[in-house]
Parts: sequence; C-alpha cells; structure tokens
Amino acid sequence: MKLFAILFLCSRLLTTFAHQNQPQEVDCNDEDVFKAVDAALKKYNDGKKSGNQFVLYRITEVIKTGDRNIFYSVKYEMKEGNCPVQSGKTWQDCDYKEAEQAATGECTATIVKKENMKFSVTTQTCNITPAEGPVVTSQYDCYGCLYTIRTVPPDFDPVLRHGIEHFNNHTNHPHLFALRKVKRAQREVVSGWNYEVTYLIQQTNCSKENFTFLTQDCKVLYSGDTGECTDLAYVDPQLRIASFSQKCQILPRKNSMTGCFGCPVEIPVDSSDMKDALNHSISKLNAENNATFYFKIDIVHRATFKLVAGYSYFIEFTARETTCSKESNKELTESCEINKHGEMLRCTTDVYVVPWENTIESTVKCQSTGKKQLRPCVYKGRPQEAGAQPTSKSEAS
Repeated sequence: MKLFAILFLCSRLLTTFAHQNQPQEVDCNDEDVFKAVDAALKKYNDGKKSGNQFVLYRITEVIKTGDRNIFYSVKYEMKEGNCPVQSGKTWQDCDYKEAEQAATGECTATIVKKENMKFSVTTQTCNITPAEGPVVTSQYDCYGCLYTIRTVPPDFDPVLRHGIEHFNNHTNHPHLFALRKVKRAQREVVSGWNYEVTYLIQQTNCSKENFTFLTQDCKVLYSGDTGECTDLAYVDPQLRIASFSQKCQILPRKNSMTGCFGCPVEIPVDSSDMKDALNHSISKLNAENNATFYFKIDIVHRATFKLVAGYSYFIEFTARETTCSKESNKELTESCEINKHGEMLRCTTDVYVVPWENTIESTVKCQSTGKKQLRPCVYKGRPQEAGAQPTSKSEAS
C-alpha cells in the first residue's frame, strides 16, 4: 500500500512558535513541516550504505523558531520500507516491510529553511531498533551550520558556568553574580563546537570578601545589579573549552528590575533580599514594644521593592509572641520559640536602605489581633464543672 495518504499521521497536534515566541497550534498537514521532515528522512536514507530505506510513520513534535532563517526542531518516527537504498526510489515510493521483519526508528532533527526556501538538515540523531537486536544510534551534524537554539540543552551548562565564573573572577564588583536568564543561544558544528550565548546575570548576596565562588547559599538580590553578557566559546572534540571570549556590561538600574526609577514591584515573600530589612524591623518592634516577651516574625504576607535614592521596601507580616522574656534574654535569638497561645500582631514596615552608606531605617506599625485561645467545651444547661461530661453534638449549644 502506498503511504502518501497517511504520511502525516500525528500522535498529537504539533506546536510551533511565532516570531514573538508565542506558541500556536498548526495542522499536521503544514507543507513546510512535511518538507522539513522530508529533508531529514532523506538525509538519513542517503547516509545508509546498505539495506532498505526508512519510511515516515508519524511526526510527534515540531518547534519552529527564527526570523530570516527559520529553524524546525522535529521529532518523528519511521519504519523500514521494502525499497533498497540503491534502488533509486524515494521513501515516498516505498511500502512498509512486514511488521515482524521491519526495523523502526525515532529521530530528533534540526532543519533550517533558508531565505532561498531550501531546507537543510543541521543536526540529526536517530535511535534505530532492528527487528531483532539492540538499539543502534546514528548521529549527523552539519559542519559549519550555525543555528539558533530556543531551549538551552544540558551541554550548554559548562559554557554558561565557565562564563559566570569568568565574569566573577575578572570584575571589580564586590559581589558574586549568578545566572538569571538565557536570552539567545547559537551553536555551530566544526571540529568540535562553536557556541555563542547571550544571557542576563544578577547580583547575589555573596560578597567576594566572604565567598570565592558561588555556593547554594548565594541567592540573587532583587535590589542588586543586573548585567548582560555575550560569550563566544570553542569546545573541542574532547569537550574542553579551548578558547573563550566575553563581553559584559552592568545594566542601568532603571532597567535592571523595575523598569523605572521609583516604581514598586512585587518580590517573593521568601526572598533573601529582605533579610536585613526584616531583621531591622523586628528589632525595632521589640525595642518600641513594652511587652514582657520578645516577638518574632511568623509569616510574611506581601512585599514590594522600589529603587529610590537607595532601596525601599514595604512589607506586611504577622509577628508572634515568643517564650523568651526580655528580663531573661538580652535579645531575640533563633532559639526563641513562638508561644502558640501568645499574642499576635499584624504589622507593616517601611524600610529604607542605603547600602553604600551602610545605613538602614524602618518604620513599623502593628495592630494586635489578640491571643490564640483554645476553644472550650460547651455544656448544655449548666456551667462547666470538674468531672462533668459533655453532651452529644446534637444537644450541645
């Protein structure tokens, strides 16, 4: 049976990305999708020295990116046909071999549609399962082809890690920076690989005075500096970074996070960036509060940040009374546990920080919400007495 009528049997709708990188659904019968997969399958069959050609079974995934040159990242499945590779036929002229005798394959390929409307395969990996035997992997890379990668693969990690380490080791900024977001990534297959990647970096809370390299304790600061870097790297066939160059710049404050000077922006309630602001606020609350016991912050409900002539935070939180009395303890410590039945305060704080002057000021306003009390048992017809038993739920008031 000829297969032309069922060439586009798809396991699901294909997903593509427009120039704005917004996903949209396309029909399986998209002509360019077929041409891209056709080019990939022909490339695989042309590389076979013997045996039969493979025939398209179904397309399972397509991602489309690019502007002038359009790239298709595709996944497709194929089955062994009954046409020998030396027959001069194309795969469209072949039928499937009998199922029990046919090898099958799963391929991942990147195909570029150039301005001259031609389709060219830049890279392809196929896992072939013979009718009887282990899986065999076949790989093709187009030498000299430069193509854009929308989703950064794991093998980019060494390049990005090297780039961030290079920036941290060769700048005079007092803090370490961490990766924030990859903006663009390209790879070219040569005798090895050439990489070009542009990404954003963000200042962390780790100073170079206390940290020589990034650790898990280093968290990005939403109030910190943001930079943009473009790295060029050559990775040799032994997967070593043989050459590397980098251009970085620290972005203006107004563009780094909020988009404008003095505009508030929501920040995560667990952001380590607020640690000093919260510590200063609870210290001021305890200093101004005449309560017998210290309070500590229990829950942060909301937080905003804005750039002024320094950093300004507005934070809403709940503070709870602890078991540490001011008479027995000089200050609030981590070991001070919350008293589950103690007083609760609902608070707001405005914190103003000027890090280059090493100053911090806060204004804390709190309102008591009372004490959390155990709900007493309710008895019908008489007051609660020692040894009395409660009535059933249907009789209780």
